[in-house]
Amino acid sequence: MAEPLLQVRGVRAGYGDVPVLWGIDLDVQRGEIACLVGSNGAGKTTLMRTLSGLVRASAGSIVFDGRELAAAEPEQVLAAGLAQVPEGRRLFSAMSIRDNLLMGAYLRRDGAIAADLARMFALFPILAERQNQAAGTLSGGEQQMCAIARGLMSAPRMLLIDELSLGLAPAVVDQLCDALRALNHDGLTLLVVEQDVAIALELARHAFAMDTGRIVRAGESATLANDPAIREAYLGAAQGPAF
Repeated sequence: MAEPLLQVRGVRAGYGDVPVLWGIDLDVQRGEIACLVGSNGAGKTTLMRTLSGLVRASAGSIVFDGRELAAAEPEQVLAAGLAQVPEGRRLFSAMSIRDNLLMGAYLRRDGAIAADLARMFALFPILAERQNQAAGTLSGGEQQMCAIARGLMSAPRMLLIDELSLGLAPAVVDQLCDALRALNHDGLTLLVVEQDVAIALELARHAFAMDTGRIVRAGESATLANDPAIREAYLGAAQGPAF
């Protein structure tokens, strides 16, 4: 098997004297969609923030495309090609949609920014229609589209998305999942945090289940969907086959 694009080994992290992650191991293969599932408080967001350099790992290794990033600053992580769409979107609410997207490209010095902006507007046409509108006036689904597009404007090789569907209508979630599949088809690698486990396992090829700061299950999504522990915890013991 080829070397993983992202390889995490023994990562521990937390906030001050409060540990949250207890030795995380995971691999994300180049060109796949992987998902991270678990209940509130499992450590999913802390892991995403640690991968992004926003939380410093106290131990372990984070290797992205052969480069060690465990001690890297967020700007260095982004420059290496690893971008995050944060939980809660965190848009610049008073700025226009267009300016929010351009902020995603602030580290870039190449000549393809205008072309990528057009590509984002093609991916999410509603953003093109409202590009001069303040981002804070968008609906929740439109804000998530804007946040994803802003992350993509950094031209990443891998995109981390924290809580893809939180608070969104099912039709909007379907639209977002279709967009992620299209991006993945074009070669983008994705790691998605998703509380709705059924959505996550349908979207992703591989899945990781977290509990109390540890990876407790990992494997192909179809396998995890039929794992009795996963079904009981997240899918309902009486539910029929997920695939």
